[in-house]
Amino acid sequence: MQTTKQNKVQVMGILNVTPDSFYARSRQETEAAVAARAEQILAEGGDIIDIGACSTRPGAEIVSEAEEMRRLGIALSTVRSLYPDARLSVDTFREGVAMECVSNWGVSIINDISGGDTGMYLMTSKLGAGYVLTHNDPTGRSNTPEGVAVWLSDRLQRLRAMGVREVWLDPGFGFNKTLDENWDLLRGLRKITALDAPVLVGLSRKSMIYKLLNTNPERALNGTTAAHMAALQAGASVLRVHDVREAVETVRILEKLNIEH
Repeated sequence: MQTTKQNKVQVMGILNVTPDSFYARSRQETEAAVAARAEQILAEGGDIIDIGACSTRPGAEIVSEAEEMRRLGIALSTVRSLYPDARLSVDTFREGVAMECVSNWGVSIINDISGGDTGMYLMTSKLGAGYVLTHNDPTGRSNTPEGVAVWLSDRLQRLRAMGVREVWLDPGFGFNKTLDENWDLLRGLRKITALDAPVLVGLSRKSMIYKLLNTNPERALNGTTAAHMAALQAGASVLRVHDVREAVETVRILEKLNIEH
């Protein structure tokens, strides 16, 4: 089954079980903190909980697969015990981690910031999970809106040919891109949303926002909300966010304005 664009904009709430995520307030390291964050995401109107256990911020130490899985096991067990029907995503670039999370805890989406490869694509298809395909080009050669669209389109067709039933396209804001390239990408986002798959954007409190505004992640909520509105107006289908209530309110305002997305 091919992915079709959804009518309702969805909000994906971030739940990090790492000690070093770039936004300090997003870090949840105990079962009680994980439970509280999951409750907050759902209570504020989040549609999906995205759980990550290996920070991918620039300069972060990449933890071992065993440590990533240990952290995820604690978080997923806690969330599943409290919210058995919640839709969960796992933020990982490792096939083994993805397999365990889907098989053991019913995670339905693999959010892979690496851009993936044949092994991850085949694993996703075998598991019957959805897949977030992120543009991440270390060479930087495809970092224009047109280049990102071509890069994503090529891999989207490969995923579909391998039988992956649900694919979301992530333009990869902040991944191997300069400040100007990030803003050019947001300005040209319609080139990506024109593709035949829903688009997920991860703009929340990122450096492209706080560096432009000469501030820090803790003070970047207002800029994030403005960027979210721009992305929604360009046709984005999913917002991946730290601040769920504010993102849900932004979506509601857009819907009230009857802007097609």
